[in-house]
Amino acid sequence: MATTAQENLPPPLDSKAELPPLFDGTPRLYISYSCPFAQRAWITRNYKGLQDKIKLVPLNLQDRPAWYKEKVYPANKVPALEHNGKVIGESLDLIKYVDSNFEGPSLLPDDPEKRKIADELFSHIDTFTNDVYTSFKGDPAKQAGPAFDYLEKALDKFDDGPFFLGQFSQVDIAYIPFVERFQIFLSEEFKYDITAGRPKLAAWIEELNKLDAYKSTKADPKQLVEFYRSRFVAKQ
Repeated sequence: MATTAQENLPPPLDSKAELPPLFDGTPRLYISYSCPFAQRAWITRNYKGLQDKIKLVPLNLQDRPAWYKEKVYPANKVPALEHNGKVIGESLDLIKYVDSNFEGPSLLPDDPEKRKIADELFSHIDTFTNDVYTSFKGDPAKQAGPAFDYLEKALDKFDDGPFFLGQFSQVDIAYIPFVERFQIFLSEEFKYDITAGRPKLAAWIEELNKLDAYKSTKADPKQLVEFYRSRFVAKQ
């Protein structure tokens, strides 16, 4: 992984902000600092050492500029990457696109068995997140437990490292933004420790927290809890 000095993050652009230059040859990654989907692309950029190659353009999603939908990305979501005269969206696609189209360490092993497991884990992501979100309305200890048990079992498939495929990969990037948020909210709101009885999951989170590429993207815990409470708890 390339290492760089701490990046000075630009302030989010709101509805009053001017449109940045478009298609001038500079790749631009449009994100929100609080969005888990955008965090996936942001971690990928950082891990590959592309801080000087891909410019971050953070948006204020509560007051986003009209030009973003009109001129940049009609889907009006983040993340989106402007590169080679086109704009690409969808966070899982962007992890793979940035990994394949830019320099830096590869985030997918050549081993066919590991690639097969990677595909299985990618296909399970929506089930995982939906199961945990649903548990917020009931008893998370009972309802979310199997979702985290699945991760614990998946982390036991390879013994050449603490990550899903042994070494750090696209799969870890896909899961950690959501596990990060779930761990904080379940602990704060329900006193539920997702790592209790799950040593592989605990070790995975610990190792990820050693990576600067990830640490610099982490959400503000207080804001996260407030947002999740307003969305999942206050409306019960």
